[in-house]
Amino acid sequence: MTTITLEVPSEIAEAYEISSPEEKQQIQYLITLLLKREDENDLEFLRKIMDEISDRAIARGLTPEILESIINEP
Repeated sequence: MTTITLEVPSEIAEAYEISSPEEKQQIQYLITLLLKREDENDLEFLRKIMDEISDRAIARGLTPEILESIINEP
């Protein structure tokens, strides 16, 4: 494995820092999937991970409005 650095909003960095080791592993795998060649198994796993991330974000109070403001930050 090789370590890389990604620029993200501070809220995302903070959320990652307080994530469990299992959540961090899932995030790392998700990034790997996004950068690799796609196949059906990867796409199904990606959908499951994205659904789980969405559920957790909602449970932590992320609303569509907050997400929109994060996306539109300069």
